[in-house]
Amino acid sequence: MTGPVDRLPRRLGTFSTASVLVGIIIGSGIFRVPSLVVAQVGSVGAAAMVWVLGAVVTLCGALTLAELSATYPHPGGAYVFLREAYGPLVAFLFGWIKLIVTGPAALAAVSLIFAAYAASFVPLSDGEQRLLAAALLVVLVATNMRSVAWSAAVANLSTVAKVLALLVLAGLLFALGASDQGALAEPIVWSPTSWRGFGVALIAVLWTYTGWVDITYLVGEVKNPGKSFPRAMLGGLAVVVLVYLLANAAYLYVLPLREVANSPAVAARAAERVLGSAGTALVAALVMLSTFGSLNGTILASPRVFYSMAADGLFFRSVAAVHPRYRTPYVAVLLYLVLGILGVATRTFEQLAQIFVLGIWPFYALAVGAVFVLRRRRREGPPAYRTPGYPLVPAAFLLVSVAMLLNGLIQRPAETAASLGVLFLGIPAYYGWRTLQARRAGRAGWTP
Repeated sequence: MTGPVDRLPRRLGTFSTASVLVGIIIGSGIFRVPSLVVAQVGSVGAAAMVWVLGAVVTLCGALTLAELSATYPHPGGAYVFLREAYGPLVAFLFGWIKLIVTGPAALAAVSLIFAAYAASFVPLSDGEQRLLAAALLVVLVATNMRSVAWSAAVANLSTVAKVLALLVLAGLLFALGASDQGALAEPIVWSPTSWRGFGVALIAVLWTYTGWVDITYLVGEVKNPGKSFPRAMLGGLAVVVLVYLLANAAYLYVLPLREVANSPAVAARAAERVLGSAGTALVAALVMLSTFGSLNGTILASPRVFYSMAADGLFFRSVAAVHPRYRTPYVAVLLYLVLGILGVATRTFEQLAQIFVLGIWPFYALAVGAVFVLRRRRREGPPAYRTPGYPLVPAAFLLVSVAMLLNGLIQRPAETAASLGVLFLGIPAYYGWRTLQARRAGRAGWTP
């Protein structure tokens, strides 16, 4: 497909694309989710299995979407794959759920974490924290509207800084911590206290990896996407997995298992144990840096879905506008700002994470499954990049996804029902929109 949707220039190289990917993925999750995982599974071995399984599931999905991104390198990424494989209704529903549920949840969860940790340096009331979160979104949106190159530069700098800082933190915990006091000094138990809890923990872990899909939204602006995009995706994920596993090991090296499970701010607790109050301040600054970079990458990538929807006629045409000077989809970016500010509401981190994963993951599964449909339809030669281990790799992702969603339905029925309810409301919204567009087209073509 070519046309209006491809008016965005290709400005992102391999390193910048990988930096945006790492920047989106490593946000606030690694500082909080390890405690949620341990609380759910109750053992070091089971916690390790959850994080490794999350990495494997993510890698299976990423390897598959790398092929589709190389084959359909257009703005919107996963939205385009869904449209090509299943038609406009499914693509619309993907955009709908991002518009109503996951867009506000993603921005609110991360920006509120930024503001909460800022309050450790400057006293802020709850209302002031929400104002700070909204102000941060405004600043980053302005940067993204002004220049993709500027946003990529911010991603490069913030990603390198936070990866190095996390590695330094892990190194300090290993070097200065008491090896006989942490959970790793205890006998390793591999079985979880509850396999249902294992499934709930997997949802939280997969939330910490979700940027691997978001980066596909930018494939239409990547140089030589057939080669550079798969390299960026796989290289970026390798960095993320390494950082995540090292951070978890460092927390468990310093803290006993029960303390990890009962410490929502587990990174700060581990750093405080080793470095005192300076450790708490260090982690607070690191969380702010990490969430800043994650928000920047999310704001850079996600509006491309709304842009592509509008270019397809499935949303207001004005949202597909490209700034005449800066060549950015500025209206779509502004729309995302509005969603983010609306999302800065009275929900907890855990609620936002659950809503995000349960709302968007069915579409991630459909996007990965699109490789089976689109390979059969493809009449040209082989794609520039092919999924290693096909068909087992995408099939494994789909199998785990179905199991996880079923477990989420059992363990979190209210959140799952809310997400599905909003999703199903998108069906009449789609047909209502198409009817409205048809009537407008009829009036435009009517002559007395």
